[in-house]
Amino acid sequence: MKKAPKSLRLHIGVFGRTNTGKSSFLNMIAGQDVAITSPVAGTTTDVVEKAMELLPIGPVVFLDTAGLDDTSELAGKRIEKTSKIFNRADIICLLTEPGIWGKFEEEVLLKAKEENIPVIAVINKIDISLPQKDFVDGVSSRVQGCILVSSVFFKKRNEYIDELKNYLIKLCPDDFLNPPPLVGDLVPAGRMVVLVIPIDLQAPKGRLILPQVQTIRDALDSDSMALVVKEREYSHALSLLKEKPALAVCDSQVVMKMVADTPPDVKCTTFSILFSRYKGDLIESVKGACVIDRLKPEDKILIAESCSHHAIEDDIGRVKIPRWLRQYLGHDIEIDVYSGKDYPDNLKEYSLIVHCGGCMINRREMLYRINLAKKQGVAITNYGVCISFLQGVLKRSLSPFPAALDAYEQEMEDFKKRINNEHANE
Repeated sequence: MKKAPKSLRLHIGVFGRTNTGKSSFLNMIAGQDVAITSPVAGTTTDVVEKAMELLPIGPVVFLDTAGLDDTSELAGKRIEKTSKIFNRADIICLLTEPGIWGKFEEEVLLKAKEENIPVIAVINKIDISLPQKDFVDGVSSRVQGCILVSSVFFKKRNEYIDELKNYLIKLCPDDFLNPPPLVGDLVPAGRMVVLVIPIDLQAPKGRLILPQVQTIRDALDSDSMALVVKEREYSHALSLLKEKPALAVCDSQVVMKMVADTPPDVKCTTFSILFSRYKGDLIESVKGACVIDRLKPEDKILIAESCSHHAIEDDIGRVKIPRWLRQYLGHDIEIDVYSGKDYPDNLKEYSLIVHCGGCMINRREMLYRINLAKKQGVAITNYGVCISFLQGVLKRSLSPFPAALDAYEQEMEDFKKRINNEHANE
């Protein structure tokens, strides 16, 4: 991992009317031309992403959007893509010009407030005209930060960036500055975690996938040790250890073998379940998995992948999970697959969403997807929780997480009571 992936970066959405200088502002921050600039309105036709290091904050990605007041022929599609950035942004930079503040800026503030996203107002083009004090005071009172800049006056670039950094540090979400651990709170310092990693068709040649690498790093950062083995060598590796490991973690596809080979007094889970806690809401995923028992042939399931990849033979999301679901249910069921940034706004046609671990999106977007499902009354789980449920080992896979295990047992107990009551009333 030579570069921090976008999913681990602070996401900063850049909003504003057409030609307020959003792209010029981004170029100034980057110190290079990363976005096309033009006096012609609507030059930015799609969201432009620029990843960079903004020390001392660290890795960030700026999301340069199309103008919200775009009236061109493609305006509808542009604004639709711009609006989706609210799902991803941790902080918003709202660009305007001296004396200009109205409907479009207020709409951004309203949406940001709904999504609980802090806003930094950037009053641009002060080289053309200086804003009145009353205007600056009025804008400052409506946002969490306000700076005055000229995106073309590079002599003051460092001064502008320092002011922006101060606000970013102040407004950074806690889960960015202090991200939840993967295994750091599960494996005491000096103890060992065994990572069971199959090398199959889906394993990238010459490297490990992101969740595996992050887990190794998190273990090292927590002063614990990581032993990496393939599933065939797992049992033998355990026999060579003088002390049992504090935790075992495996790829979800080999969870049955890992559970069978793990001593009962050793806690175990999967990478995907770790990411359900790290990126989203593990308890909500556990509750969602319990809905599987209630699915009927007429119900629909959404498989949601956060990355776009070439589907291979026996693909986990497109082939294996649908096959396991149908085998478990004993009947066919309609399944849709969405990948990458595609995620339907209307989820009500689905009875269950099975989401990937979310390693390629940030935590804000994962939580947005979970909350959107909850608002529309749709159960949502994740790959690892779903697979462990279907394989009959979810209680074992939740052994490191007492609260999630309690939620699972309570949900299943409530389900049994409902079934018994229905039978009693027949």
